[in-house]
Amino acid sequence: MKIFSEELVERAVSDLHVADLSKATIGEVLLVAQYLEKETGIPFIRMDQGSPGLPVNSYGVEAEKAALDRGVGSQYPAAAGVPELKAEASRFVKAFMDIDVSARSCVPTVGSVSGSFGSFIACTQRIPGKDKVLFIDPGFPIQKSQLRILGVEWKEFDIYSYRGSALRAKLEEMLADGDVAAIVYSNPNNPAWICLEDEELKIIGEMADRYDVVVMEDLAYFCMDYRRDMGHPFQPPYPPTVARYTDNYILMLSASKIFSYAGQRIAMLCISDALFERQYPAMAERYKDSGVFGETLIASILYMITSGCTASTQYAYAEMLRLSTEGELNFVEDTREYAVRAERMKKIFTDNGFHIVYDADVSQKVGDGFFFTIGYGDMDGGELLRELLYYGVSSISLALTGSGQKGVRACTSRMREDLYPVLEERMKAFSQDHPINR
Repeated sequence: MKIFSEELVERAVSDLHVADLSKATIGEVLLVAQYLEKETGIPFIRMDQGSPGLPVNSYGVEAEKAALDRGVGSQYPAAAGVPELKAEASRFVKAFMDIDVSARSCVPTVGSVSGSFGSFIACTQRIPGKDKVLFIDPGFPIQKSQLRILGVEWKEFDIYSYRGSALRAKLEEMLADGDVAAIVYSNPNNPAWICLEDEELKIIGEMADRYDVVVMEDLAYFCMDYRRDMGHPFQPPYPPTVARYTDNYILMLSASKIFSYAGQRIAMLCISDALFERQYPAMAERYKDSGVFGETLIASILYMITSGCTASTQYAYAEMLRLSTEGELNFVEDTREYAVRAERMKKIFTDNGFHIVYDADVSQKVGDGFFFTIGYGDMDGGELLRELLYYGVSSISLALTGSGQKGVRACTSRMREDLYPVLEERMKAFSQDHPINR
C-alpha cells in the first residue's frame, strides 16, 4: 500500500515546478520529499542528497575557534592558502597515499565543487584545440552543470561494460580525436561505490601521458573503501590512485565527508609538481601572466571565483590533517558507520526483490559505504524513482549520473536506527504491490 497518493505527489511536483519527476535533480527530489513530509507529517527515508550524516569533527571546530580568537578574521588570506594548511596537506598525501606533492602545489578551494570549476577552466584553456572534458561515468552531476555554465563540451561513457583491461580500448576511442583536455572520475565512485583498481588507473595514466590529458581524480570519499584498512599513516595498504602512473593529475581532496566538515566548504587541489610548474603560452596570452599552470590557476582563475578560502576554516582543515598524519585521529574508523548502514539497507532491499546494479569491481564484490545502487525488475531509473516516492523513499535516477543502467542511487548518510523497520515495512509493501518473477 502506498504511503503517499499519486495525486499528492503530482501536486508537489506541480507546486514546486518540477518539469519531469523522472529526470529530477537531487535538489528537486529533496524539495519534493520535504514537501510531502510537511504536508503529511510522515517521515521520508532520505536517500537523495549526499550530505554527511555523522557529527562534525570536533578537532576542526576547536581549531577554527582558536584561529578566530587569534584574529585571523580581520585579514584576507593568501590566495594560495595559509602555509600551515599547505604543509599539512603535503604531509597527509604522503602519509596516506605514499605520493610526493610539495606544499606549494597544494591549493585550498571552497569545497571540491569550487576546485573542479576552476580546474575545468584551467585544463580546457591550456592548449588550443584541447577543450573538451571526458567523464568516466557514472559520476557527480554537478560537474556537468559546471561545464554548461562554462560552455565547455564533454564526452562520456558508462564504465559498467569497460572494467579492467577493456578500459584501454574504450579510452583510446574517446581520446583519439585529440580534443580532450581532462578526464574526470570519482574513486570510490559517486553514485555506484565501485572502485577503480590499479590495472585501470595504470591505463588511465598511460592514456593521459599519450594524449596530454589532465586527470582530475575526485577523492571526496578518500580511504572509505572499507574492504581494506587504510586509516594508518605511512603504512600500506594505500588507496589506488592515478598519481602513481602519470604526472598529469589533480587530486581533489575534500573535508566534507571524511571529516564531516561539509558546512564549512573546504577542500584541497593537490596538483602534481610537474603539472603545477608547466608553462602554457596560451594561458600566458589569455591571462597576461606567466602562463605557469599552478600560478595561473590560483591567481587568475580561482581567486576570481572565491577570492580565496575562509582563513579560520583553513586552520581547521590543517589541524584535522595534522592529527590524522600523526596517528591521533583515525578518520577512516570515524566514518565506518556508513558501511554498516549500507550493509543493512542493501539487505532490506534485496530481501524484497531489488538487486544491486553496480555489484562488483574487477576482482571482488563492490564494497559497502556512502552510496549504493539498486534496481527493481525492468523498471528504468525514472520510473523507480517515482514509485519509491509513493512509499516514502527518495533517491535519484542513475540516468542523472551518466549511467546507462536501470536503477537509482541510494545514499546511506541520513539513515537512523529507528528508520530500519520503517524501510523494511515499506519495501515489503512495495514488493507486494510490484510482483516480479524472481
